[in-house]
Amino acid sequence: MKKILSLAGDGIGQEVVPVSLEVLKAVTQLAGRDVDIVYGLVGGDAIDQVGSPLPDETLSLARESDAILLGGVGGPKWDHLPTQERPERGLLGLRQSLGLYANLRPALVSPALVDSSSLKHEIVNNLDILIIRELTGGIYFGEPRGTDVRNNERVGFNTLIYSESEVERIARTAFQLAEKRNGKLCSVDKANVLEVSQLWREVVESLSSQYPTVELSHMYVDNAAMQLVRNPKQFDVVVTGNMFGDILSDVAAMLTGSLGMLPSASLAGSGVGLFEPVHGTAPDIAGKNLANPIATILSLAMMCKYSLDFPECADAIENAVNAVLDEGFRSADIANSVESKKETILGCVEMSEKIISVLAV
Repeated sequence: MKKILSLAGDGIGQEVVPVSLEVLKAVTQLAGRDVDIVYGLVGGDAIDQVGSPLPDETLSLARESDAILLGGVGGPKWDHLPTQERPERGLLGLRQSLGLYANLRPALVSPALVDSSSLKHEIVNNLDILIIRELTGGIYFGEPRGTDVRNNERVGFNTLIYSESEVERIARTAFQLAEKRNGKLCSVDKANVLEVSQLWREVVESLSSQYPTVELSHMYVDNAAMQLVRNPKQFDVVVTGNMFGDILSDVAAMLTGSLGMLPSASLAGSGVGLFEPVHGTAPDIAGKNLANPIATILSLAMMCKYSLDFPECADAIENAVNAVLDEGFRSADIANSVESKKETILGCVEMSEKIISVLAV
């Protein structure tokens, strides 16, 4: 019996998580696998109900679980709160408390959705990139940080810091995943101006001899951003720090046409993994049955692959999603504006039901 913690969070998370869990229940039942789903609070919803973005009970449930499904946190309702009290601190707290240092962000273009990308067909057709972002270090967690008054004006400051061990563990993860893919790894940094990036590059380079089947390259982050748009298929696996990864993974996500299609996994060396859609909480469409649940459903496929050891369930979910897309079913965010395209627009609930209807293990 695998224990899964469901954290719907805020905005459309309240919609995409429940319907996606119905997909998980269906596929595990077909496969004869047992799961126990428990529920907790995080983010703005937790602030409203118990006054904290990460309640102690939620953290305890997380530590007792095999995997966590998170829908997203945040929204304008809580923007007035101090930084340390905002919904996002709940997510950052989960990552740090559980040691989830490796964020896996695939950027895949389904053949049925090539026309949804803003880039030319030949640039994104068959695109398959895996971006690995270091998640618990760097400028988002570095100390000192804060605001101060200097020379009679306010200044804000953050610290970008990485240790050798932090760089080594994320680099090893990247090398190992590159070995299982196409044997190409690009490490992204800013070593021409940042000392921390110089250390990053030295550590990554020092490990390359241990992975002789992987071709290692290095790229400055500004060039990497340009190349992701110019020629994205030159990349296979990309590894980078927390802030650079945050930005580049969103750039790569939009190559696919919609954030609503892309899952992610946050992993430690062992123990619980956290799985969530790349998109945010989209408060403008929350509660309207307009959200695309596919990114959350595919996040569950990643959960089955990386944390639950249910590989047949992962394959079944991915195959069902592709089958539904091939048949022309779309959520509003991935619908083609060309009238000649034969597409059927589905709401959040209806899309999940359609995927369940074609599941086969």
